[in-house]
Amino acid sequence: MVTGLTRKLLRNLHLYLSLAFGVLLVLAGLTGVGLTWIDELDEALNPSLLRVAGRAGPVAPPGMMAERVAARLEADARYGRPSGLQLPREPDGVVIASYRVSKSAGDALALPRIRQVMVDPVTLVVLGERNWGEFGLSRPLLTSTLFHLHRYLFAGEIGKFVMGVSGLALFLIGAIGVALWWPKATLGALVKSFRIHGHWKTMKFQYSFHRSAGMVMAPVLMMLGFSGMYFNLPDWVRPAVASVATVTPLEKLHNAPVRGPRGAPIGAAQAIAAAQAFNPAGRIGRISLPADKKTPYEIRMRQPGEVRQGDGSTRITVDAYTGLLLRVRDPLSAPAGDTFLNWQFPLHTGEAFGLAGRLVITLAGFAPLAFMVTGLVLWLGRRRKPVRQVQPARPGGLAPAGGLGR
Repeated sequence: MVTGLTRKLLRNLHLYLSLAFGVLLVLAGLTGVGLTWIDELDEALNPSLLRVAGRAGPVAPPGMMAERVAARLEADARYGRPSGLQLPREPDGVVIASYRVSKSAGDALALPRIRQVMVDPVTLVVLGERNWGEFGLSRPLLTSTLFHLHRYLFAGEIGKFVMGVSGLALFLIGAIGVALWWPKATLGALVKSFRIHGHWKTMKFQYSFHRSAGMVMAPVLMMLGFSGMYFNLPDWVRPAVASVATVTPLEKLHNAPVRGPRGAPIGAAQAIAAAQAFNPAGRIGRISLPADKKTPYEIRMRQPGEVRQGDGSTRITVDAYTGLLLRVRDPLSAPAGDTFLNWQFPLHTGEAFGLAGRLVITLAGFAPLAFMVTGLVLWLGRRRKPVRQVQPARPGGLAPAGGLGR
């Protein structure tokens, strides 16, 4: 429990951080609501782009599928060799080929843009394309717009930094709110601290709602703030985590040197087969294709038992010439620091706890708006509260008309 001068300082810090970052946190929360359901939303908006209607049977194995799609696009002058492939999770899904779009050097406001080409994995027909990172309210670009507002504010590295600092601010606002809420160490005080009083139009209601609901949501909002800061400012977070737990370095790997004339590179099918041998039960989600002779294959896999859904957190690096595994990042046997960081994304999206977790994150997305409204009502109410001053009495002991004696 905090009292006196400390409480006043904390209250002012809570207020000024909220005023400075409130609009950004509301924007992050509302866009985050949509992103919690991004796959379902994207598929509902773009069924002809992301689904092959009527297909329910099995498709080709992931290696064969990736190799056939890559060869088909590379042979077409309109597309060329993609930088990566996202493989379908369902039989009626499509392969999404990615092409990096170069941005102007030194332009801190430029967004990372990716040309996405959707291909039917069976017929190899191109179903359409879009530029991920381009602003737009059309069906193909709506989820891209939500994501880039949420993470970049459509302001490139500058926006990414601002949103990372906003995550830190959210964490501090929540922590300070908990300190201000902390009741006396009695059961009655604890119960009272969670009670909401009064009519919704009264200041009593605004205060009790802000205090009680804020305490309920504070742990979730603090987690969202910390994880958001980690995604945008990893160079701030990773060293801090590494100071107390083991974190594996993120060094970039290259293909091993080959003596004599360099042999022919292996194909995507062989690279995926090498990764699949690590865990035959794992599902291959993505494969990054080598951009040059030095770059190996990078394959994303989800193993049974991983907390992260979708493409999973298992990353396997395969030498593009020998087919040997250069590195395996296995979340199921990762050290403590890596495990802590691996949990941040599934916690941020709620997927770590299934449907219930996603519903909690959805509710938390509306929380900054609710707390900003109630907080502004309380702040403005205090600022407008008239100061009652005692006026000197008139001769005879009578108060002036309209004064305190009226």
